[in-house]
Amino acid sequence: MPSSATVAPGCARLEQRLGVRLLQRTTRSLSLTDEGHAYYEQCRRVLGELSAVEAALDHGQREPSGRLRITAPVLFGRQCVAPVVRRLVEQHPRLNVELSFSDRVADLVEDGFDLAVRIGTLPDHGTLVARRLGVQRMGICASPAYLARHGKPSNVAALASHVGIAYGRTGQSVPWRVRGPDGEVQECRLASRLWFDDLLAIADAAAAGAGLAWLPCWLMGAYLSDGRLELVMDSKSVLGDEAHVVRQKSRHVPSKVRVAVDALVADISRMLDADPSRAYSKES
Repeated sequence: MPSSATVAPGCARLEQRLGVRLLQRTTRSLSLTDEGHAYYEQCRRVLGELSAVEAALDHGQREPSGRLRITAPVLFGRQCVAPVVRRLVEQHPRLNVELSFSDRVADLVEDGFDLAVRIGTLPDHGTLVARRLGVQRMGICASPAYLARHGKPSNVAALASHVGIAYGRTGQSVPWRVRGPDGEVQECRLASRLWFDDLLAIADAAAAGAGLAWLPCWLMGAYLSDGRLELVMDSKSVLGDEAHVVRQKSRHVPSKVRVAVDALVADISRMLDADPSRAYSKES
């Protein structure tokens, strides 16, 4: 949200133009006056009516058009979202899509995005609407050379004696959630000397023999198929995370947003349903 120092000068100019005081100022805070509340409510009503008119005009168009801004996690965005976006603009010649890659959780309003693709648990948010894309399945793998030196862990308890390549930021690693033989989910944090905030760097380090890696199955597949990595535990044992596409809550959804959400749900769901780890699991 904008700071008080940012808001105050603009409000002062507006007050001067309107000839009324909109904000009650103290040394510590800003609050709306009665006139300010009335002005805010009227502006909100007018903006709502304008949004409804624009949506009605948009609904009358047979072809989605204009600029659409989407944000997605870096690697998932490149591998899974970008192909959908390329097909989308081919199908809709009047549509322009700007796809931004960032692992930072963007604020749709403040950062000006129409849609965001997010991996993991969504916090409760009254202003957002989410559509489920599927489950990002995960697996644990290592290079054949590493497993030849250190052995292949056969269960959750055996993981503790191995070295892992950690995924995380600011010294906080993401735990590996693994289902034990009794079905109980356990969080594992292996001893690590390498920390990366990029999954592709983790995959490459694992292929070089640096340790066990916890990776999405859509990324792991190419490494398994050419023998650079060998599967240790597949997605039946390793828990994944839900993937969603989110937008701002609104009564009227522009056609460009609707077609993009529908395309992401249809195409990414198929990508996530494909599980290359199962093809390399000796248990399957």
